[in-house]
Amino acid sequence: MIPKERPDGQGAGEDGQGCDPLVQTPHSHLQSRKAQIHQQINKERRMRAGAENLYRATSNPQVRETVALELSYVNSSLQLLKEELEELSGGIDAELPESEGTVVPMIPLGLKETKELDWATPLKELISGHFGEDSTSYEAEIRELEDLQQAMQTPSRNEAGLELLTTYYTQLGFLDARFMAPTRSLGLLFHWYDSLTGVPAQQRALAFEKASVLFNIGALHTQIGARQNRSCPEGARLTVEAFQQAAGVFSLLRENFSHAPSPDMSPEWLSMLKQLMTAQAQECVFEGLSLLGPPAPHDCLAHLHLAQEAAQVATEYKLVHQTMVQPPVCDYVPFAWTTLVHVKAEHFRAQAHYHAAVALCDSPEATEGELLALKQIFIWLSDPLELPPELEERRKLGKAHLKRAILGQEEALRLHAMCRALRAVDPLQTVLAQVLQCSLAKYSELDLEDDFCEVEEAPDIWPKTQQKPEVKMPSFSQTKVADIFHRLGPLSVFSVKNSWQLVGPVHMTRGKGGFGFTLRGDSPVLIAAVIPGSQAAEASLKEGDYIVSLNGQPCKWWKHTEVVAQLRGVGDEGVSLQVVRLLPSPQPSMGDCRSALGALLKNQKECGWETPVSTQASSRPLLGWSHKVRQAKPQGRQAPPPQP
Repeated sequence: MIPKERPDGQGAGEDGQGCDPLVQTPHSHLQSRKAQIHQQINKERRMRAGAENLYRATSNPQVRETVALELSYVNSSLQLLKEELEELSGGIDAELPESEGTVVPMIPLGLKETKELDWATPLKELISGHFGEDSTSYEAEIRELEDLQQAMQTPSRNEAGLELLTTYYTQLGFLDARFMAPTRSLGLLFHWYDSLTGVPAQQRALAFEKASVLFNIGALHTQIGARQNRSCPEGARLTVEAFQQAAGVFSLLRENFSHAPSPDMSPEWLSMLKQLMTAQAQECVFEGLSLLGPPAPHDCLAHLHLAQEAAQVATEYKLVHQTMVQPPVCDYVPFAWTTLVHVKAEHFRAQAHYHAAVALCDSPEATEGELLALKQIFIWLSDPLELPPELEERRKLGKAHLKRAILGQEEALRLHAMCRALRAVDPLQTVLAQVLQCSLAKYSELDLEDDFCEVEEAPDIWPKTQQKPEVKMPSFSQTKVADIFHRLGPLSVFSVKNSWQLVGPVHMTRGKGGFGFTLRGDSPVLIAAVIPGSQAAEASLKEGDYIVSLNGQPCKWWKHTEVVAQLRGVGDEGVSLQVVRLLPSPQPSMGDCRSALGALLKNQKECGWETPVSTQASSRPLLGWSHKVRQAKPQGRQAPPPQP
């Protein structure tokens, strides 16, 4: 029996509630697409695992090159699938208003990928062995750390994602200060994939984990910036801010990390990324000025200002392009990136000539100040020339600038057509075509039939900007993060770098002069002096001991006033104390010296040391700290400062 068709077009069964199974609701379609993406991600990961095993097993250079290319394809596919999944899950794009105009696309970076880590085994061993505590009581803290490490692998493309990565990065600083000793590592193998090629890299140094997370913080800034709605002034401002932050992150990595294990963290690549992000921020400055509205045709100074701003953007992109085509960056930079940067350099140089032409042609009665401004923006190719005061002569010069603008836009379109990846970017081609049409229309106005004068080559435009983008270093102190292993005690004392002896509990009663010791400091409270022959001396307490337990209550984090108040309230029954006594440590060698956590948290600047790795047969570490930082380190061992 065929169900009758309802008036609304849906089939109905005998009970009136049947439906067409081929008609899916938007929600079911969304869930189906998410399931498909998850299946594709799992498939790509299996392919990557197989290619990775072959890459490590073979010694044939041709096979390794072929496998590396395959890993690059897989890595790109994973990045696209994850971005699509994040968008379907309610990412930042879902909240963006539709752009009112067409904007030129930006270049964002993909995130580095990693594998989950088994923190439980090494941390439990240290907690029970070195700190002398029950490691099973810290299972909640270890699980929190593992959950954080898992969550930071797929951060959302917004401020919440940045906060997640920053939280994990700060926790790595706490782990470094508490659990890392100069003579040993945690035994964990940190595994990360190159963001460009997908080639795996492994190290046992915690510095590698920190550097990779820091790279992802910078990459996430680029993705946030590229997704802003730049058709409004606020969106342009936020984009500038995001690219400035990204440039600061890559600059920090470049200054402090050396011997990179993968191309995307090499000094040359990080320098190029810093240049690229600064150039993209400069482009957004120009866009922000353009959003204020097109200047009036006779506003000579406004057009001159835009001409110099466009010339500044073109100069920035020219420098980036020069870096991209030089080895070793040219060996692994995507061709689409190099082409897009070249297109933008030509596009904005043409924009500079267009605005200069408008300023020259549409100012019939230029003031003396405007004539002086016109003269100052040109870079004459030959001997210095005087700007012609006559309108007709200025129009001839403007016509020459229009010719250069047209040639520049045609070159930009030609470069765009040469790259298959850019041909698919419709907004870019639209922008280039629109600007070319404006230049052609302006030129047709000036192209008179009786104009047989030969115009000299138009000079270049002097680049100048009113807002030079800053390289903003990351400030991790803005994100308040609590040490997950806070219960182990203050980092100034309770770290693997220090050796100590647990004394007590010892029982004391109050004498005529008190307990016979003086206290100083907070968290933990220090016994500053012991009176000979007093109750404290008879209990074997010594100067320099830290009070960690008072009448069975842990007091590692107590303030001086709290400990004194408890001791004053002790009656005739006396008090039971447990103290920690630091033991002398052997003098570390030059290679074992490290900066303390205080430098990381107070200066927000990476400091560390080189740690050998076992992933390749090489005596030199793949990732260490810069030579400048190592020279600044003291010769001897330094006790870490108290936790801020």
